[in-house]
Amino acid sequence: MKKSDIKQLPQYFDYYINLSEDIELEEAFNKSLNQIDNVDIAQLKRIGLKVYEEGKWSVHKIIQHLIDWERIWCYRTMLFARQEGTVPAGHDQELMGQNSNADELSIEQLIAELKAVRMATKAMFASYNQQILEINCKFYNYEMSVLAMGFNIIGHQLHHFNIIKERYLPLVN
Repeated sequence: MKKSDIKQLPQYFDYYINLSEDIELEEAFNKSLNQIDNVDIAQLKRIGLKVYEEGKWSVHKIIQHLIDWERIWCYRTMLFARQEGTVPAGHDQELMGQNSNADELSIEQLIAELKAVRMATKAMFASYNQQILEINCKFYNYEMSVLAMGFNIIGHQLHHFNIIKERYLPLVN
């Protein structure tokens, strides 16, 4: 199914979803994996732990955030896809960022983990048929389909990779 097959774009998360092209979900996951594969590790190493503004996360913490966030969203998606009934609690990304040890990890390790998580996410979504992808998920003040959750995960990566490109790469150029 394509992004345009999403019947209702969820408020707030529509920003992430709209960053994705209107392509099949599997193709969108393949493109996201290609984006991870094409990360310029040397350039990220030159950035190191620099931040563009006081109080902002390092690139290491951004990558860790992508990993953590995707795992959380996969858990949410699985609960809804399997119609388990639990409405998962929210998470505090700032608290998680503060308590991560991402700045102690190599950028290679973080990118490898991000790729592994993305490959697992792609496999999970590939196991869902159209009926599952159309299941409507309600949590907090949000409502979206399983399909929308997949494009949300992809768009979240696009958003943060754009932030790295626009705000962090100029720190070394």
